[in-house]
Amino acid sequence: MVRIGRSFVGVLAVLAIPYLSRPRSANSGDLFDLAVVVVAAVGGLVSWLVTRWRVEEGTLHLETGLLRRRTTRLPLSRVQSVDIVRPGLARVLGLAEVRVRTAGAHDGDARLAYVASEQADAIRAHLLALAHGLTTDQAALQEVPLATVRNRRLLVAVWLEGTTLIPLLLSAALLTAGLLAPTRAGSASLLGAALVVALVVAGMVSRMFNSQLGYEVAKAPDGLRVRGGLVGTVVETIPLHRIQAVRQVEPLWWRLLGWVRLDVDIAGRQRRQGEDRGASGQLRVLAPVATRSEAAALLAILFPAAGPPESPPPPRARLKAPLSFHFLRATLTPGLAGCSTGRFRRVSTWVPLDKVQSVRWTQGPWQRRLSLATVHLDIAGHGVGLALRDREATEAELFAHTLPDLCRAARADQRPSSRFPAASPASPDVEAGEGRPVAEVP
Repeated sequence: MVRIGRSFVGVLAVLAIPYLSRPRSANSGDLFDLAVVVVAAVGGLVSWLVTRWRVEEGTLHLETGLLRRRTTRLPLSRVQSVDIVRPGLARVLGLAEVRVRTAGAHDGDARLAYVASEQADAIRAHLLALAHGLTTDQAALQEVPLATVRNRRLLVAVWLEGTTLIPLLLSAALLTAGLLAPTRAGSASLLGAALVVALVVAGMVSRMFNSQLGYEVAKAPDGLRVRGGLVGTVVETIPLHRIQAVRQVEPLWWRLLGWVRLDVDIAGRQRRQGEDRGASGQLRVLAPVATRSEAAALLAILFPAAGPPESPPPPRARLKAPLSFHFLRATLTPGLAGCSTGRFRRVSTWVPLDKVQSVRWTQGPWQRRLSLATVHLDIAGHGVGLALRDREATEAELFAHTLPDLCRAARADQRPSSRFPAASPASPDVEAGEGRPVAEVP
């Protein structure tokens, strides 16, 4: 049943509706309905029984299918993370799915579904030991906790976020208008619209809670370990060397409470079906809601040189961007670039220069008139981009000529990456570094 998941539940629901609507004395077709349920259950059982996997010569072999056999080979050298997923029904039965993620296409991932929960942890430790050159004991080491999201804070934050609050207010307005409508037809239409909007909001909130309730972030030998979920839980590893951007979002009402959300852009990552996301497929929520100090501690683990962008654009940039001028800031150090922007919510982004693939200098007609320009730093994928907006034209030109050399130097730097310390953020050995500015930003 766990193997075929929602399909099995759907079959039961379709067969149960006509059965409940018939008189109890009627029994025509009952055997057929029972046969359909049995066939579905047997199909899931057979699919599970014929699944085989083994590790030979540094390669994970996964064989699936009965009539049509399919063999997937994953070199362990390409393994990026090994995650454990426990859907709701699997948790009840004490089962779990081991998901092996590799660099590149999503089709290359392997799913070992389903095994006992204790066995899943052992399999995960064994695969990580083989993939990253660790011992099994090192791979199975308990993580160092970094942050835990309080459920009460998450509840308040979800309702205060714009994507939830605005539809909720719209639903309340439609409900009020429907109750005060002078005609029955108008009242029914407005109440129906209010119900539809309320159901959409309820679906959004339930998805957020199902993926983010009990959210925890921990430091592990193979990266950052994130786990969370209400009905189904997911334990996912974020390889530190695959993080190519960090984004901090401060919605309007969250700023009054000092709360932010942290997203990371992971190179080559594909979004799972039904997974909550920040803004696009590659983004992964690192902290659904955190205080500014908690977010700064997590950011220091990823980019020790990262600090809040503080260099403003020239005052005349207010003529071009009157609403977002207050948040327009930029920073540039030898190994990191950062910016902040936004109108009603502040969005700050940091990108390590070794992940930058191209640098672009743009100047629109209004910017040309004001002697302003924007420098864009592009990274792989379409998740997060960084733009130093509305800078002094001469300064932007200097950035455009300096950044390619800085990016090449960052990629050629063979020293161990100081962005990913092994110690916990509470360790006195881990401090936020201060990078020397490449160019003085007025």
